[in-house]
Amino acid sequence: MAQQRHWNDHYRDGNLPWDTGRASSELLRVVAARSIQPGRVLDVGCGTGSNSVWMAGQGFEVVGIDLAPLAIERAEERARAAGVSVRFAVADVLQLPDLGGPFDFFFDRGCYHAVRRESPGAYAQAVARQLAAGARGLILAGNAREPHVPGPPVVSEQELRDELGVAFQILDLHEFRFDEAPGVPQQFLGWSCFVEKC
Repeated sequence: MAQQRHWNDHYRDGNLPWDTGRASSELLRVVAARSIQPGRVLDVGCGTGSNSVWMAGQGFEVVGIDLAPLAIERAEERARAAGVSVRFAVADVLQLPDLGGPFDFFFDRGCYHAVRRESPGAYAQAVARQLAAGARGLILAGNAREPHVPGPPVVSEQELRDELGVAFQILDLHEFRFDEAPGVPQQFLGWSCFVEKC
């Protein structure tokens, strides 16, 4: 699978400009501001597991998925080192196996904006199938108002509303800046999109 090789190569080569090694400050802010209570969580495109491990430490029951086997190996190591229980799986977000859902909440730091380049309409419905009625989620995506190379893939506000709106009600959408990653001294402009399953 070409996409799997592509992402696995990033982890093999250490080319991870999105990997800060810590939980997303925007995730922490939203969980606190929205008083999101521990429940079953799906971490979509979990990478090396920083966000999954943080959520597990807060009492959430977390399943983290990523297309890259090396990312999952490192996520499992991170969870063991932190002494928390997280179930990780190698999986394609557009063809998810039975993950033991439904989930009450999901988090996506950068999977949607990568996947949409090939399948703009498929992401929302694939994720929504894993969720309980009324489940909520937080999607962080690159913002087309400030394109940048290198940097995260970008999406316009209208594209985001059109593509996510097929399965989700957007409760809040605002601009924010991604956390800096080691060796990448820039905070890229993004969208913070808080949604609820329709």
